[in-house]
Amino acid sequence: MEGWIPLFEIFLNSPCPESEASLWLQKAFNPSSNATPISTASFLSLLKTPSETTSIDPSSPRQMRKLLNGCLTWYKYQWISHFNLDTEEENVEDEFYSMPDWLRDAAKDSDSVFTWLPMSSDELSETVPLTASGGNEDDISIYVEENKQEEFDEVMLEVDVDEFKLDNSIAIDVEPMAKSLKSRLLNIESTSEAVELGKEVHKLCSESKQNSLVVLDLIEPWSADDETAAVLISQLSNGSETYELGWPSHILCSIVLPKFLVLNEPASRALMMRTIEYCKAHQTSAEYALLLPLILRNEGINNPICDVITRIIKESLHPGHVSALCQKLLCEDKDARRFVCLPRHRCLISEELVWTDSLFSLWQNILNQNVHLTQDSVDQLVYHIHESADRFSKSLKFCNFLLCLVNKCAPFLKPHKLLLTAAVENTNTLVTKSILSKLSGL
Repeated sequence: MEGWIPLFEIFLNSPCPESEASLWLQKAFNPSSNATPISTASFLSLLKTPSETTSIDPSSPRQMRKLLNGCLTWYKYQWISHFNLDTEEENVEDEFYSMPDWLRDAAKDSDSVFTWLPMSSDELSETVPLTASGGNEDDISIYVEENKQEEFDEVMLEVDVDEFKLDNSIAIDVEPMAKSLKSRLLNIESTSEAVELGKEVHKLCSESKQNSLVVLDLIEPWSADDETAAVLISQLSNGSETYELGWPSHILCSIVLPKFLVLNEPASRALMMRTIEYCKAHQTSAEYALLLPLILRNEGINNPICDVITRIIKESLHPGHVSALCQKLLCEDKDARRFVCLPRHRCLISEELVWTDSLFSLWQNILNQNVHLTQDSVDQLVYHIHESADRFSKSLKFCNFLLCLVNKCAPFLKPHKLLLTAAVENTNTLVTKSILSKLSGL
Protein backbone atom coordinates (compact mmCIF):
# COMPACT_ATOMS: atom_id res chain seq x y z
CA MET A 1 0.00 0.00 0.00
CA GLU A 2 2.90 2.34 0.74
CA GLY A 3 3.93 2.24 -2.91
CA TRP A 4 0.72 3.93 -3.92
CA ILE A 5 1.05 6.89 -1.56
CA PRO A 6 2.74 9.16 -4.19
CA LEU A 7 -0.19 8.52 -6.51
CA PHE A 8 -2.71 9.52 -3.86
CA GLU A 9 -0.68 12.68 -3.16
CA ILE A 10 -0.92 13.54 -6.84
CA PHE A 11 -4.71 13.14 -6.74
CA LEU A 12 -4.95 15.37 -3.68
CA ASN A 13 -2.52 18.15 -4.55
CA SER A 14 -2.02 18.32 -8.29
CA PRO A 15 -4.00 20.91 -10.33
CA CYS A 16 -3.93 18.47 -13.25
CA PRO A 17 -3.97 14.99 -11.66
CA GLU A 18 -4.83 13.00 -14.79
CA SER A 19 -1.65 13.75 -16.72
CA GLU A 20 0.69 13.61 -13.69
CA ALA A 21 -0.80 10.31 -12.53
CA SER A 22 -0.27 8.84 -15.99
CA LEU A 23 3.38 9.95 -16.02
CA TRP A 24 3.93 8.54 -12.53
CA LEU A 25 2.51 5.15 -13.53
CA GLN A 26 4.83 5.01 -16.56
CA LYS A 27 7.91 5.79 -14.45
CA ALA A 28 6.94 3.46 -11.61
CA PHE A 29 6.22 0.47 -13.86
CA ASN A 30 9.11 -2.06 -13.64
CA PRO A 31 8.25 -5.47 -15.11
CA SER A 32 11.58 -7.06 -13.98
CA SER A 33 10.85 -6.45 -10.31
CA ASN A 34 9.75 -9.41 -8.15
CA ALA A 35 7.30 -7.25 -6.24
CA THR A 36 3.80 -6.61 -7.41
CA PRO A 37 4.21 -4.39 -10.46
CA ILE A 38 2.82 -0.88 -10.31
CA SER A 39 0.49 -0.44 -13.25
CA THR A 40 -3.00 0.72 -14.08
CA ALA A 41 -4.32 -2.83 -13.79
CA SER A 42 -2.77 -3.36 -10.36
CA PHE A 43 -4.17 -0.02 -9.16
CA LEU A 44 -7.66 -1.02 -10.27
CA SER A 45 -7.16 -4.37 -8.55
CA LEU A 46 -6.25 -2.54 -5.35
CA LEU A 47 -9.41 -0.45 -5.55
CA LYS A 48 -11.53 -3.58 -6.03
CA THR A 49 -9.99 -5.41 -3.06
CA PRO A 50 -12.53 -5.55 -0.21
CA SER A 51 -11.40 -3.87 2.98
CA GLU A 52 -11.14 -5.74 6.26
CA THR A 53 -14.32 -5.44 8.30
CA THR A 54 -14.38 -5.37 12.07
CA SER A 55 -17.24 -6.88 13.97
CA ILE A 56 -18.18 -4.59 16.82
CA ASP A 57 -19.90 -5.89 19.88
CA PRO A 58 -22.11 -3.11 21.26
CA SER A 59 -21.72 -4.60 24.73
CA SER A 60 -17.90 -4.26 24.67
CA PRO A 61 -16.64 -0.95 26.18
CA ARG A 62 -13.26 -1.44 24.51
CA GLN A 63 -14.82 -1.63 21.04
CA MET A 64 -16.95 1.44 21.74
CA ARG A 65 -13.84 3.42 22.72
CA LYS A 66 -12.14 2.41 19.44
CA LEU A 67 -15.16 3.52 17.45
CA LEU A 68 -15.24 6.86 19.27
CA ASN A 69 -11.52 7.40 18.68
CA GLY A 70 -12.09 6.72 14.98
CA CYS A 71 -14.79 9.38 14.80
CA LEU A 72 -12.58 11.93 16.56
CA THR A 73 -9.71 11.12 14.22
CA TRP A 74 -11.99 11.92 11.25
CA TYR A 75 -12.28 15.52 12.41
CA LYS A 76 -8.48 15.91 12.31
CA TYR A 77 -8.57 15.35 8.55
CA GLN A 78 -11.58 17.52 7.85
CA TRP A 79 -9.20 20.06 6.28
CA ILE A 80 -9.07 17.81 3.20
CA SER A 81 -12.66 18.80 2.40
CA HIS A 82 -11.47 22.38 1.84
CA PHE A 83 -9.37 21.37 -1.15
CA ASN A 84 -10.68 22.63 -4.48
CA LEU A 85 -11.26 19.30 -6.24
CA ASP A 86 -13.38 20.70 -9.07
CA THR A 87 -12.31 19.89 -12.58
CA GLU A 88 -10.57 22.46 -14.73
CA GLU A 89 -13.64 22.79 -16.98
CA GLU A 90 -15.88 23.70 -14.02
CA ASN A 91 -13.40 26.33 -12.84
CA VAL A 92 -13.27 27.90 -16.28
CA GLU A 93 -17.08 28.00 -16.49
CA ASP A 94 -17.39 29.66 -13.06
CA GLU A 95 -14.76 32.21 -14.02
CA PHE A 96 -16.58 32.97 -17.28
CA TYR A 97 -19.86 33.85 -15.51
CA SER A 98 -18.25 35.73 -12.62
CA MET A 99 -18.13 39.54 -12.58
CA PRO A 100 -14.76 41.19 -13.41
CA ASP A 101 -12.92 42.70 -10.44
CA TRP A 102 -12.87 46.21 -11.94
CA LEU A 103 -16.64 46.15 -12.47
CA ARG A 104 -17.28 44.85 -8.96
CA ASP A 105 -15.09 47.62 -7.50
CA ALA A 106 -16.79 50.29 -9.62
CA ALA A 107 -20.20 49.12 -8.44
CA LYS A 108 -19.12 49.33 -4.79
CA ASP A 109 -17.69 52.84 -5.15
CA SER A 110 -20.73 54.41 -6.86
CA ASP A 111 -24.49 54.62 -6.52
CA SER A 112 -25.08 52.50 -9.60
CA VAL A 113 -28.37 51.45 -11.15
CA PHE A 114 -27.39 47.77 -11.37
CA THR A 115 -24.41 45.82 -10.07
CA TRP A 116 -23.31 45.08 -13.62
CA LEU A 117 -23.95 48.68 -14.81
CA PRO A 118 -21.67 51.22 -13.03
CA MET A 119 -23.81 54.20 -14.03
CA SER A 120 -25.93 56.41 -11.81
CA SER A 121 -29.65 56.96 -12.39
CA ASP A 122 -29.03 60.56 -13.46
CA GLU A 123 -26.47 59.52 -16.07
CA LEU A 124 -28.77 56.84 -17.44
CA SER A 125 -31.76 59.18 -17.68
CA GLU A 126 -29.64 61.63 -19.69
CA THR A 127 -28.56 59.02 -22.23
CA VAL A 128 -31.66 56.83 -22.56
CA PRO A 129 -33.24 57.25 -26.03
CA LEU A 130 -36.76 58.64 -26.35
CA THR A 131 -38.31 55.49 -27.78
CA ALA A 132 -41.30 53.44 -26.87
CA SER A 133 -41.15 50.14 -25.07
CA GLY A 134 -43.45 47.22 -25.20
CA GLY A 135 -42.22 45.54 -22.00
CA ASN A 136 -42.49 46.43 -18.33
CA GLU A 137 -41.27 50.00 -17.89
CA ASP A 138 -39.03 50.94 -14.98
CA ASP A 139 -38.99 54.27 -13.16
CA ILE A 140 -36.52 55.83 -15.58
CA SER A 141 -38.57 55.08 -18.71
CA ILE A 142 -41.71 56.35 -16.95
CA TYR A 143 -39.84 59.55 -16.14
CA VAL A 144 -38.88 59.92 -19.79
CA GLU A 145 -42.47 59.35 -20.93
CA GLU A 146 -43.73 62.01 -18.49
CA ASN A 147 -41.22 64.50 -19.90
CA LYS A 148 -42.38 63.75 -23.45
CA GLN A 149 -46.00 64.27 -22.43
CA GLU A 150 -45.12 67.66 -20.90
CA GLU A 151 -43.36 68.63 -24.13
CA PHE A 152 -46.39 67.55 -26.15
CA ASP A 153 -48.67 69.67 -23.94
CA GLU A 154 -46.46 72.67 -24.72
CA VAL A 155 -46.73 71.93 -28.44
CA MET A 156 -50.52 71.69 -28.21
CA LEU A 157 -50.62 75.02 -26.37
CA GLU A 158 -48.50 76.55 -29.13
CA VAL A 159 -50.87 75.21 -31.79
CA ASP A 160 -53.87 76.65 -29.95
CA VAL A 161 -52.20 80.07 -29.73
CA ASP A 162 -51.30 79.99 -33.42
CA GLU A 163 -54.87 79.15 -34.35
CA PHE A 164 -56.18 82.34 -32.78
CA LYS A 165 -53.24 84.64 -33.57
CA LEU A 166 -52.10 83.43 -36.93
CA ASP A 167 -51.73 86.92 -38.41
CA ASN A 168 -50.15 88.79 -35.49
CA SER A 169 -47.80 86.26 -33.86
CA ILE A 170 -44.69 86.83 -36.03
CA ALA A 171 -42.39 89.76 -36.69
CA ILE A 172 -43.32 92.11 -39.54
CA ASP A 173 -40.21 91.33 -41.59
CA VAL A 174 -40.70 87.55 -41.36
CA GLU A 175 -43.87 87.40 -43.44
CA PRO A 176 -42.38 88.77 -46.71
CA MET A 177 -39.40 86.44 -46.32
CA ALA A 178 -41.74 83.47 -45.86
CA LYS A 179 -43.77 84.41 -48.94
CA SER A 180 -40.55 84.72 -50.95
CA LEU A 181 -39.53 81.20 -49.90
CA LYS A 182 -43.00 79.96 -50.86
CA SER A 183 -42.60 81.39 -54.36
CA ARG A 184 -39.18 79.77 -54.77
CA LEU A 185 -40.55 76.45 -53.48
CA LEU A 186 -42.96 76.21 -56.40
CA ASN A 187 -40.20 76.76 -58.97
CA ILE A 188 -37.48 74.37 -57.79
CA GLU A 189 -35.84 72.53 -60.67
CA SER A 190 -32.93 70.67 -59.02
CA THR A 191 -31.95 68.93 -55.80
CA SER A 192 -29.30 71.55 -55.05
CA GLU A 193 -31.96 74.26 -55.13
CA ALA A 194 -34.11 72.22 -52.76
CA VAL A 195 -31.18 71.78 -50.36
CA GLU A 196 -30.44 75.51 -50.34
CA LEU A 197 -34.10 76.37 -49.83
CA GLY A 198 -34.34 73.89 -46.96
CA LYS A 199 -31.42 75.59 -45.20
CA GLU A 200 -33.07 78.99 -45.52
CA VAL A 201 -36.41 77.69 -44.23
CA HIS A 202 -34.64 76.11 -41.27
CA LYS A 203 -32.81 79.33 -40.50
CA LEU A 204 -35.98 81.42 -40.64
CA CYS A 205 -37.88 78.99 -38.40
CA SER A 206 -35.05 78.83 -35.86
CA GLU A 207 -34.96 82.63 -35.68
CA SER A 208 -38.73 82.70 -35.13
CA LYS A 209 -38.41 80.12 -32.32
CA GLN A 210 -41.89 79.53 -30.84
CA ASN A 211 -43.55 80.87 -34.01
CA SER A 212 -41.98 78.30 -36.34
CA LEU A 213 -45.32 76.62 -37.00
CA VAL A 214 -46.79 79.92 -38.19
CA VAL A 215 -43.80 80.45 -40.48
CA LEU A 216 -44.24 76.99 -41.99
CA ASP A 217 -47.93 77.73 -42.51
CA LEU A 218 -46.96 80.81 -44.55
CA ILE A 219 -44.37 78.93 -46.63
CA GLU A 220 -46.74 76.00 -47.36
CA PRO A 221 -44.01 73.33 -47.79
CA TRP A 222 -46.63 70.64 -48.49
CA SER A 223 -47.19 72.21 -51.92
CA ALA A 224 -43.76 71.01 -53.12
CA ASP A 225 -43.46 67.82 -55.16
CA ASP A 226 -42.62 64.61 -53.31
CA GLU A 227 -38.91 64.59 -54.19
CA THR A 228 -38.50 68.17 -52.98
CA ALA A 229 -40.51 67.39 -49.84
CA ALA A 230 -38.17 64.49 -49.03
CA VAL A 231 -35.16 66.82 -49.36
CA LEU A 232 -36.85 69.43 -47.14
CA ILE A 233 -37.41 66.86 -44.39
CA SER A 234 -33.70 66.00 -44.44
CA GLN A 235 -32.57 69.62 -44.39
CA LEU A 236 -35.00 70.76 -41.71
CA SER A 237 -33.87 67.86 -39.51
CA ASN A 238 -30.23 69.01 -39.43
CA GLY A 239 -29.24 70.74 -36.22
CA SER A 240 -32.74 70.47 -34.75
CA GLU A 241 -31.84 68.62 -31.55
CA THR A 242 -32.79 71.57 -29.36
CA TYR A 243 -36.37 71.59 -30.64
CA GLU A 244 -37.04 68.16 -29.10
CA LEU A 245 -40.69 67.16 -29.60
CA GLY A 246 -42.05 70.41 -31.06
CA TRP A 247 -39.88 70.75 -34.14
CA PRO A 248 -40.24 67.17 -35.48
CA SER A 249 -44.01 67.51 -35.01
CA HIS A 250 -43.97 70.75 -37.01
CA ILE A 251 -42.03 69.10 -39.84
CA LEU A 252 -44.45 66.18 -40.08
CA CYS A 253 -47.67 68.18 -39.82
CA SER A 254 -46.56 70.85 -42.32
CA ILE A 255 -44.89 68.69 -44.98
CA VAL A 256 -46.08 65.08 -44.76
CA LEU A 257 -49.53 65.18 -43.17
CA PRO A 258 -51.18 67.54 -45.72
CA LYS A 259 -49.92 65.37 -48.58
CA PHE A 260 -51.20 62.13 -47.06
CA LEU A 261 -54.57 63.58 -46.02
CA VAL A 262 -55.53 64.03 -49.68
CA LEU A 263 -53.79 60.89 -50.94
CA ASN A 264 -55.81 58.99 -53.55
CA GLU A 265 -53.05 56.91 -55.12
CA PRO A 266 -49.98 55.07 -53.79
CA ALA A 267 -47.43 57.39 -52.15
CA SER A 268 -44.15 57.98 -53.97
CA ARG A 269 -41.19 55.86 -52.92
CA ALA A 270 -38.96 58.89 -52.19
CA LEU A 271 -41.39 60.51 -49.77
CA MET A 272 -42.42 57.21 -48.20
CA MET A 273 -38.87 56.09 -47.41
CA ARG A 274 -37.88 59.46 -45.96
CA THR A 275 -41.05 59.60 -43.86
CA ILE A 276 -40.45 56.11 -42.44
CA GLU A 277 -36.87 56.99 -41.48
CA TYR A 278 -37.97 60.23 -39.84
CA CYS A 279 -40.84 58.59 -37.93
CA LYS A 280 -38.50 55.88 -36.68
CA ALA A 281 -36.28 58.57 -35.15
CA HIS A 282 -39.22 60.58 -33.75
CA GLN A 283 -41.88 58.06 -32.77
CA THR A 284 -43.86 60.31 -30.41
CA SER A 285 -44.05 63.08 -32.99
CA ALA A 286 -45.08 60.52 -35.61
CA GLU A 287 -47.96 59.46 -33.40
CA TYR A 288 -49.34 62.94 -32.65
CA ALA A 289 -48.51 64.83 -35.85
CA LEU A 290 -49.08 62.13 -38.48
CA LEU A 291 -50.74 58.85 -37.47
CA LEU A 292 -53.52 60.13 -35.22
CA PRO A 293 -54.76 62.86 -37.61
CA LEU A 294 -54.45 60.51 -40.60
CA ILE A 295 -56.51 57.76 -38.96
CA LEU A 296 -59.07 60.37 -37.82
CA ARG A 297 -59.54 61.71 -41.37
CA ASN A 298 -63.09 63.05 -41.56
CA GLU A 299 -63.90 61.11 -44.74
CA GLY A 300 -62.36 57.93 -43.38
CA ILE A 301 -59.15 56.40 -44.67
CA ASN A 302 -58.93 54.87 -48.14
CA ASN A 303 -56.69 52.09 -49.43
CA PRO A 304 -53.62 54.27 -50.24
CA ILE A 305 -53.77 55.93 -46.81
CA CYS A 306 -54.24 52.53 -45.17
CA ASP A 307 -51.08 51.27 -46.90
CA VAL A 308 -49.12 54.35 -45.76
CA ILE A 309 -50.20 53.98 -42.13
CA THR A 310 -49.50 50.24 -42.16
CA ARG A 311 -45.94 50.73 -43.40
CA ILE A 312 -45.17 53.47 -40.88
CA ILE A 313 -46.53 51.39 -38.00
CA LYS A 314 -44.69 48.27 -39.15
CA GLU A 315 -41.31 49.84 -39.90
CA SER A 316 -41.13 52.80 -37.50
CA LEU A 317 -42.95 52.03 -34.25
CA HIS A 318 -42.42 49.53 -31.46
CA PRO A 319 -45.37 47.10 -30.95
CA GLY A 320 -45.88 48.46 -27.43
CA HIS A 321 -46.18 51.97 -28.83
CA VAL A 322 -48.73 50.74 -31.39
CA SER A 323 -50.77 49.08 -28.64
CA ALA A 324 -50.93 52.38 -26.74
CA LEU A 325 -51.93 54.20 -29.94
CA CYS A 326 -54.78 51.72 -30.49
CA GLN A 327 -56.00 52.29 -26.96
CA LYS A 328 -56.12 56.04 -27.55
CA LEU A 329 -58.05 55.60 -30.78
CA LEU A 330 -60.65 53.31 -29.22
CA CYS A 331 -61.16 54.89 -25.81
CA GLU A 332 -64.16 57.11 -25.10
CA ASP A 333 -62.05 60.04 -23.87
CA LYS A 334 -61.72 62.53 -26.74
CA ASP A 335 -58.81 64.30 -25.02
CA ALA A 336 -56.74 61.14 -25.50
CA ARG A 337 -56.98 61.69 -29.26
CA ARG A 338 -55.37 65.13 -29.31
CA PHE A 339 -53.04 65.72 -32.22
CA VAL A 340 -50.85 68.36 -33.88
CA CYS A 341 -51.84 69.95 -37.19
CA LEU A 342 -51.95 73.32 -38.89
CA PRO A 343 -55.18 75.29 -38.30
CA ARG A 344 -56.05 75.28 -42.01
CA HIS A 345 -56.02 71.46 -42.06
CA ARG A 346 -58.16 71.04 -38.97
CA CYS A 347 -61.32 70.84 -41.08
CA LEU A 348 -60.01 67.66 -42.73
CA ILE A 349 -59.78 65.77 -39.42
CA SER A 350 -62.56 64.38 -37.26
CA GLU A 351 -62.68 63.82 -33.51
CA GLU A 352 -64.05 60.29 -33.91
CA LEU A 353 -63.08 57.27 -35.98
CA VAL A 354 -64.90 57.04 -39.30
CA TRP A 355 -65.39 53.33 -39.97
CA THR A 356 -64.70 52.25 -43.55
CA ASP A 357 -63.58 49.06 -45.27
CA SER A 358 -60.02 50.38 -45.27
CA LEU A 359 -60.14 51.11 -41.54
CA PHE A 360 -61.10 47.50 -40.83
CA SER A 361 -58.21 46.44 -43.09
CA LEU A 362 -55.90 48.66 -41.03
CA TRP A 363 -56.98 46.96 -37.80
CA GLN A 364 -56.37 43.59 -39.42
CA ASN A 365 -52.87 44.68 -40.49
CA ILE A 366 -52.13 45.84 -36.94
CA LEU A 367 -53.25 42.51 -35.46
CA ASN A 368 -51.15 40.62 -38.01
CA GLN A 369 -48.06 42.42 -36.69
CA ASN A 370 -48.58 40.69 -33.32
CA VAL A 371 -49.59 43.88 -31.55
CA HIS A 372 -51.17 42.94 -28.22
CA LEU A 373 -54.41 44.81 -27.58
CA THR A 374 -55.77 45.40 -24.08
CA GLN A 375 -59.12 44.05 -22.91
CA ASP A 376 -60.77 47.48 -23.05
CA SER A 377 -59.53 47.99 -26.63
CA VAL A 378 -61.02 44.64 -27.65
CA ASP A 379 -64.28 45.56 -25.91
CA GLN A 380 -64.50 48.77 -27.94
CA LEU A 381 -63.74 46.92 -31.18
CA VAL A 382 -66.56 44.46 -30.46
CA TYR A 383 -68.92 47.38 -29.86
CA HIS A 384 -68.04 48.95 -33.24
CA ILE A 385 -68.34 45.56 -34.95
CA HIS A 386 -71.86 45.18 -33.59
CA GLU A 387 -72.76 48.70 -34.76
CA SER A 388 -71.27 48.17 -38.24
CA ALA A 389 -72.42 44.63 -39.00
CA ASP A 390 -75.51 45.62 -41.01
CA ARG A 391 -73.70 48.28 -43.04
CA PHE A 392 -70.78 45.97 -43.92
CA SER A 393 -72.75 42.72 -44.20
CA LYS A 394 -71.30 41.97 -47.66
CA SER A 395 -67.83 43.43 -47.08
CA LEU A 396 -65.08 40.84 -47.38
CA LYS A 397 -62.59 43.21 -45.70
CA PHE A 398 -64.89 43.54 -42.70
CA CYS A 399 -65.25 39.77 -42.38
CA ASN A 400 -61.53 39.14 -42.89
CA PHE A 401 -60.89 41.51 -39.99
CA LEU A 402 -63.43 39.60 -37.88
CA LEU A 403 -61.73 36.29 -38.63
CA CYS A 404 -58.33 37.77 -37.76
CA LEU A 405 -59.71 39.23 -34.51
CA VAL A 406 -61.12 35.86 -33.43
CA ASN A 407 -57.81 34.13 -34.19
CA LYS A 408 -55.62 36.71 -32.45
CA CYS A 409 -57.74 37.78 -29.46
CA ALA A 410 -59.80 34.69 -28.63
CA PRO A 411 -59.31 34.86 -24.81
CA PHE A 412 -60.63 38.45 -24.74
CA LEU A 413 -63.68 37.59 -26.86
CA LYS A 414 -65.28 34.96 -24.63
CA PRO A 415 -67.53 37.50 -22.81
CA HIS A 416 -68.72 38.76 -26.23
CA LYS A 417 -69.37 35.40 -27.88
CA LEU A 418 -73.14 35.83 -28.26
CA LEU A 419 -72.87 39.43 -29.44
CA LEU A 420 -70.24 38.58 -32.04
CA THR A 421 -72.17 35.54 -33.22
CA ALA A 422 -75.25 37.67 -33.81
CA ALA A 423 -73.19 40.23 -35.74
CA VAL A 424 -71.51 37.59 -37.92
CA GLU A 425 -74.83 35.92 -38.72
CA ASN A 426 -75.88 39.17 -40.41
CA THR A 427 -72.97 38.93 -42.87
CA ASN A 428 -72.87 36.99 -46.11
CA THR A 429 -69.33 36.47 -47.39
CA LEU A 430 -66.96 33.62 -48.19
CA VAL A 431 -65.56 33.56 -44.64
CA THR A 432 -68.80 33.88 -42.67
CA LYS A 433 -69.00 30.15 -41.91
CA SER A 434 -65.35 30.06 -40.88
CA ILE A 435 -65.91 32.89 -38.40
CA LEU A 436 -68.97 31.18 -36.91
CA SER A 437 -67.01 27.94 -36.57
CA LYS A 438 -64.21 29.76 -34.72
CA LEU A 439 -66.70 31.52 -32.44
CA SER A 440 -68.41 28.25 -31.54
CA GLY A 441 -65.10 26.98 -30.19
CA LEU A 442 -64.59 29.85 -27.74
